[in-house]
Amino acid sequence: MRLLAPTRLRQALAGTAAVLLLAGCGASVADTTTSSSSTSTSAVATSDGTTVDDALADDVAVETGDTSYDEADAIAVTLDGTTATSDSDAVSVEDGTVTITAAGTYGLTGELTGQVVVDSAGDGVVRLVLDDATITSETTSAISVVDAESVVVVLADGSDNALADASTYADTSEDAPTGTLYSTADLTIGGSGSLTVTGRSNNGIVGKDGLVITGGTIDVTSVDDGILGKDYLVLTDGTVTVDAVGDTFKSDNTEDAGSGFVLIEGGDLTVTSQDDGIKGVQVLISGGTVEVAGSNEALEGSLIIIDDGDIELHSADDGVNAATSDDSAATDGTAGQMGGGGEMQADTSLNLYVNGGSLEVWASGDGLDSNGNATITGGDILVHGPTTDGNGALDVNGTFEVSGGTLLATGSAGMVVAPSTDSAQGWIATTLASTAAAGSEVVITDADGTEVATYAIEKDAASVVYSGSGIEQGATYTVTVDGTDTTVTAGEAPAGGRGGPMGG
Repeated sequence: MRLLAPTRLRQALAGTAAVLLLAGCGASVADTTTSSSSTSTSAVATSDGTTVDDALADDVAVETGDTSYDEADAIAVTLDGTTATSDSDAVSVEDGTVTITAAGTYGLTGELTGQVVVDSAGDGVVRLVLDDATITSETTSAISVVDAESVVVVLADGSDNALADASTYADTSEDAPTGTLYSTADLTIGGSGSLTVTGRSNNGIVGKDGLVITGGTIDVTSVDDGILGKDYLVLTDGTVTVDAVGDTFKSDNTEDAGSGFVLIEGGDLTVTSQDDGIKGVQVLISGGTVEVAGSNEALEGSLIIIDDGDIELHSADDGVNAATSDDSAATDGTAGQMGGGGEMQADTSLNLYVNGGSLEVWASGDGLDSNGNATITGGDILVHGPTTDGNGALDVNGTFEVSGGTLLATGSAGMVVAPSTDSAQGWIATTLASTAAAGSEVVITDADGTEVATYAIEKDAASVVYSGSGIEQGATYTVTVDGTDTTVTAGEAPAGGRGGPMGG
């Protein structure tokens, strides 16, 4: 929904903070019963942290490689067709494969039909400076790190670089590369140049340890997953665009505690996926600009924390989904969508926290969905929920506490759940007399006729939920849509609805 005021929300009460989530089945509001909990099937303990910093304190340490280097000390490697030349004994060429066997800084320029392999058993960083380098393999990955203490790929200032793998790999064994840029060691990608990665057989960029992106303009397309880090995938700066058939931005270690997290601290990330957009055991966002332009589920993790950032999510199913990281588990993906007497029990190991930033969700499934608990302490949240009754703008199986922020959620009326009745911040929730068409103006006023909020819905909607510091529990408000008034008592759910349990 686009607000009609110069700011996203025009509020009569200064400092109004609103947060809210719809969830559940049937028109609903939070109830006062405590949901029973189930044990997570994921082998990975998440974190008890409620902020990004707290969660990271429980995780494995992120190792970020140094992208700075002295150009005079760089070892030149000139790529030329199916061969290459270099004065270094640590560089060898055979049958189109350029192999680097020692730590150091290597400047790669030119075009290679073949592969660059890093196989350095000794200590030290292998730094690959791509300076107008194009590497295309007809049999395997373009760059493969077989062994190294760590590897840093630097995109030289002003350079345009490209990597493409083979459509079919000659080696498909368990230890074979599975991406165009593939590393078994900690991998950092940075610099100020550009890199285009084409995954024609499998994935785009794969880090089998940790993967950190600190800069550059990186464009990845792939027939499977886009960018994968195992222990972690971190974006601190740069402009990254990913278009993948599979998941686009993912960390996939679901076995080792404190691993498998996606961290976005800065930069500009745009992803388009036919599967999940951003996925990890933990998804932690503390800054940057994030757009999931298309996905099945846009953002998914066992623990999701948003402290800051400008985030826009588009999904064919759930927009934000706090669900177990185990893809084989019964609680993954669609869990928590059953209604009536068949609601899923809450898994208290699954949590969603929104503490700040701007979050806008466009979902055909549930907008904000937690198979466990949800807590909102801040942020500017807009949910354009589903237009059919099988899903809701918000869906929380456990406790749903709201204490700050601004949230406006609209969607269908078949599954509507409001925050818990003992939430510190007031809220209103109502179904509408008839479905309001996209573009309709919604006006919320208090008993004195003072306007609390005005906004325009961007999708057809039959329910409205609003939470803000200007809402007083127990007070009466009027929701006006297209000239039709609905009277609402703050803290009471629509008739026939259910809500989340009381907060603990």
